[in-house]
Amino acid sequence: MRRGHAALLLLALAIPSAGRPALGQASRADLVLRNGVVHTMDSRRPGAAAVAVAGNTIAAVGTDAEVASLVGPATRVIDLGGATVVPGFKESHGHLLGIGHARLTVDLVGTRSYQEVIDRVAAAREGRRLGEWIVGRGWHEGKWTDTSSLTVRGFPTHHALSAATPDHPVYLTRADGHAGFANARAMALMGITAATVSPEGGDVIKDRDGAPTGVLVDRARDLVKAPDPTPEEDRKALELALEECLRKGVTSFDDAGVDLETIALYKEYAAEGRLVPRVYAMIRGLDAVRRYGRPEVALGDGFLTVRAVKLSADGALGSRGAALLEPYSDDPGNSGFFTTPPDTVLETARFCLRNGFQLCVHAIGDRANRMVLDAFERAFRELPAVKDPRFRDEHTQILDEADIPRLARMGVIASMQGIHATSDRPWAIDRLGPQRVAEGAYVWRKLLQSGAVIANGTDAPVEDVDPVKSFYASVTRQDESGRPPGGFDPGQRMTREQALRSYTLDGAYASFEEDQKGSLVPGKLADMTVLSRDIMSVPDHEILQAEVLYTIVDGKVRYDKAAVTPPGH
Repeated sequence: MRRGHAALLLLALAIPSAGRPALGQASRADLVLRNGVVHTMDSRRPGAAAVAVAGNTIAAVGTDAEVASLVGPATRVIDLGGATVVPGFKESHGHLLGIGHARLTVDLVGTRSYQEVIDRVAAAREGRRLGEWIVGRGWHEGKWTDTSSLTVRGFPTHHALSAATPDHPVYLTRADGHAGFANARAMALMGITAATVSPEGGDVIKDRDGAPTGVLVDRARDLVKAPDPTPEEDRKALELALEECLRKGVTSFDDAGVDLETIALYKEYAAEGRLVPRVYAMIRGLDAVRRYGRPEVALGDGFLTVRAVKLSADGALGSRGAALLEPYSDDPGNSGFFTTPPDTVLETARFCLRNGFQLCVHAIGDRANRMVLDAFERAFRELPAVKDPRFRDEHTQILDEADIPRLARMGVIASMQGIHATSDRPWAIDRLGPQRVAEGAYVWRKLLQSGAVIANGTDAPVEDVDPVKSFYASVTRQDESGRPPGGFDPGQRMTREQALRSYTLDGAYASFEEDQKGSLVPGKLADMTVLSRDIMSVPDHEILQAEVLYTIVDGKVRYDKAAVTPPGH
């Protein structure tokens, strides 16, 4: 029997309505949070002051007085002192191992110039053998304050990096994961020359003389075969990522595209009670899911579910690989490209419908989004007996006006990342021009008004996995410095209620789990995040000051800011 199930059965009989406990004296809570501001995401009782937990489920939600009768000698009572409780934040699109591996390689996040990238890579040479690979991630030329090096189609060339690292092959992944940068030694080892032809769905960026610059976009990245992480490095990366998620209040994580080896690692950790937060894994690609066979739900006592498939229809806007209906405003000869053929998207949609999998497709450009919606629509029409498949459009960043209402009409979930809009703000208008930005760029409110469901996230490690930052971006449409939208319609901001819902109840809906989590209701799983400030009421500029005090998963405190509790259950 699942842990907490017996307690749940008892409480279901004893509590006639949410927040109105009627337990006998023999029944006691294991954990009580009191004297707080509780946002339940339950329309029947949206606000409360206290939450009681029995086993791994919520026993009661109500006033301090209503919950007081559940406190017994063994109950842990946390006086919140006015702190805020929300349903546990769900990262609906991230890359779990990527978070950890970003900490184990050369970290290029936050670099402000090409020279700073070179300096960090050069520093990593110390202690390495001659010829040993140097890999890193996180550069983003759109965020560099010194742009003098961006000489070929908005990118730098490898020459300065190659001069600084002549004895080591170097490969650096862009922040979005859709472009890479190789030095001369790496290109020589891989046979990348002026004669190298860009593969379908990719781009080998070359200078005016036809020489490769070192920048490889989307499927051209496959031309470089840097050493894969060792199993030991994968384990370390996983542990670092789980730790970071808990520290930032994430109780559930949708891992957007993993191979079967990674799923085996997750199963191992789940069986040992070490996979915390909960993971909803998307198998990467049609071939892999065919080998996997069938969906698996609530493995490891409810901490791992494998029932989704991930494809990528196009590249990223920043590296100009997103597939657009019209050319890029700042690269007129380029409209991006499909990284997965439309026929494969359709074939995968059919397979998922026939075999009980959810299909989640990365689509950023308006052409890619239309292609994905067309494939979904055709598959739904061919297999009408499958009800409520909840297919997902991952990112949904740029939409043609005509396609905006299609998601709600088809029941397709918009899995979006609020922080992408403010992160992309400085250069997105250059890529798209003001008309396309106004029509369909990051149009959260238009989608919500059409009836679509939005699940929020960060695409970590592309962005910081911190839900508070993405919540702030969603409700202000400003970056952390408070800069205005810069051409992005401020009317597309979410309300705070909509933003919290996108991170909790609608996030749970996106993984078929709204009956188990996403709101604080008796009988649901006791997954909660406790914040130092009330993000639903403080002034906009104070949202980012909210700190995670506690992260509670399955009824247990997994992170305590004061004690720094390690993950585990």
